[in-house]
Amino acid sequence: MNDSKVPFTYGKIVNTDAFTNREEELSKLLTNLKSGINTIIISPRRWGKSSLVSKAFAEIKDEKNIKTVHIDLFSIQSEEEFLQVFAKEVIKVSASKLEDRIKLVKDFFKTIIPKFQFSADAESEFSLSFDFENEKKTASEILNLPEKIAEKKKLKYIIAIDEFQNISEYDEFEKFEKKLRAEWQNHKNVTYCLYGSQNHMMTEIFNKSNKAFYRFGDIILLPKIKKEKWIPFIVNAFRRTGKSIDKKNAGIICNLMKNHSWYVQQLSHYTWNRTNKKTSKKEMLSALNELINGNSPLYEKEVEICSKTQVNLMKAIVTGQKHLSSVKVMKDFKLGTSNNVSKNIKKLRENGTIEKISNTYELLDPAFEIWFKKQFFNIKPESYF
Repeated sequence: MNDSKVPFTYGKIVNTDAFTNREEELSKLLTNLKSGINTIIISPRRWGKSSLVSKAFAEIKDEKNIKTVHIDLFSIQSEEEFLQVFAKEVIKVSASKLEDRIKLVKDFFKTIIPKFQFSADAESEFSLSFDFENEKKTASEILNLPEKIAEKKKLKYIIAIDEFQNISEYDEFEKFEKKLRAEWQNHKNVTYCLYGSQNHMMTEIFNKSNKAFYRFGDIILLPKIKKEKWIPFIVNAFRRTGKSIDKKNAGIICNLMKNHSWYVQQLSHYTWNRTNKKTSKKEMLSALNELINGNSPLYEKEVEICSKTQVNLMKAIVTGQKHLSSVKVMKDFKLGTSNNVSKNIKKLRENGTIEKISNTYELLDPAFEIWFKKQFFNIKPESYF
């Protein structure tokens, strides 16, 4: 039995064996990016956006005339920092040697000269800083850098920007959005793939007609991976490592985790780790308890920061109430007024606790839902088997 290679991955980007059945979305994304069609990927957090983009980039990497750039805005706090990182990452993929990078800067920056800072390993790590005194010219030169290089060197660039919604936290972000759109929409040799983990904010940026990025590109609404795709993936992953799980038990994992990519992989891993040869419900219950108990401190804090009416709203949602503003539901679950319901829905969506899926609100974290039902309705994990 060979169980040295763990077959399930969660908590990091996946683009190898653990990448699961996104053939249709991957095909569409690859076609778009290679055809020069800007693409926006929208879905709730942890549904596999980053892994999908990483897989697409892995498929493209051997094409000589295409350069791929990945930028994560998670820790980037301002427009200036965005521009510096944007320039750095474009330069990094455009030239591998120090002297080539310096030459590239001299060739393509005409009105601004960035300052280089190098680490001990100057060939791989460096940073740039700019004098933002002439803000308009600086931004324009930086944002057009990949297009200018592409024209001169007869290349194509694909630039993926993760956590794109974070630009809405920058000072005067609406001006910055307009600036980005004004420059990028004219690029013929650069294609943009923009995505992020705040579903409602991404929708706001790209799907409202009064926003700068409205109709900037093709929108892919990333769905959950279907159960019929997950089951063979789980069964085959067990088999590859000398263990076994039947289709029924693999389906139970999918049901428990509501086909949520992160959690299906996590619960599958915990179950696999407890299985000696063949998985039984004993191993699955133990795995589920480990998952729930391990996250309990986080879930307790999540509930503690919620108001009483927000907790009551979650109670209504997990019991399947669809008409949250109806007089009966508001009275039965003590939700306050319809205005309170609307405010609480907005707040819980903003912090990523709930989302509207197929016209019904759901808790986005399936493990949190199981914990929540245990805490507030005394529904124990063993009752799911």
